[in-house]
Amino acid sequence: MAIEVQPAYFRCLYNLKFQPSSIKNNYKWIRQNLLERVVNLRVLIDWKNDVFLFKKIIAVGLAQILLFTATMGFAQGNPVAGREKSQLCQGCHGEFGISTTPLIPKLAGQYRQYIEKQIRNYQAGTRSHQIMNQAAATVSEDDLPDIAAYFERQHRMEGDGSDDNSVGKNIFLRGEATKLVFACVNCHGIKGKGLHPNISMFPVIGGQHSDYIRKQLIDFRSGFRTNSPNGIMNTIAQYLTDAEIDALADYVSKQ
Repeated sequence: MAIEVQPAYFRCLYNLKFQPSSIKNNYKWIRQNLLERVVNLRVLIDWKNDVFLFKKIIAVGLAQILLFTATMGFAQGNPVAGREKSQLCQGCHGEFGISTTPLIPKLAGQYRQYIEKQIRNYQAGTRSHQIMNQAAATVSEDDLPDIAAYFERQHRMEGDGSDDNSVGKNIFLRGEATKLVFACVNCHGIKGKGLHPNISMFPVIGGQHSDYIRKQLIDFRSGFRTNSPNGIMNTIAQYLTDAEIDALADYVSKQ
């Protein structure tokens, strides 16, 4: 019998003992604010009714991701200088971060730390794209924070606001616990607009091109892309069908 788990905070997150000395000031914010928001799950479970085990799996995984995120340090960046330094980027992603090609992502309003991480992953070869690996190689460590700050300062990407795709909406807001598909909203925020700039490992996706979202989910599912924190997106995407990916991409792109 399916049962609904109403908001229940995973207190075990507060009891976990791995708090590295390198945790920076963000940890206090994460502990006091984010945890109660991220793990506020409402899911349907018809999985041997083992609610506690499901909670424990998600709680431990999130704790590892959040603690890892908190240890990362990024320069603030100068968006004014970044406008000039991002000329090459603007050729594909648009002057204000709104690309017109469906498979080229919008960068407008994206968290600067997320942009920095992706560029570094392209530079290191842990994320692969024929053009981006070459383009990223031209970006210096001094210029990267400014470029990222410029795109973050632009008006955040957005869709038409419709939510008529019930399948995509349900996956985004509720997930599918029977298949271990974690609700997208818990990490990507309301309407996919992100949780907080300090939690930049979870990018802004609301209003992104549907074709781009679809491609990334397929790449995560196949294992072609593997640079999400702790491989969480690979774990989730492998349980999504083609139809569910299409529905999710459509819903998210309109937010």
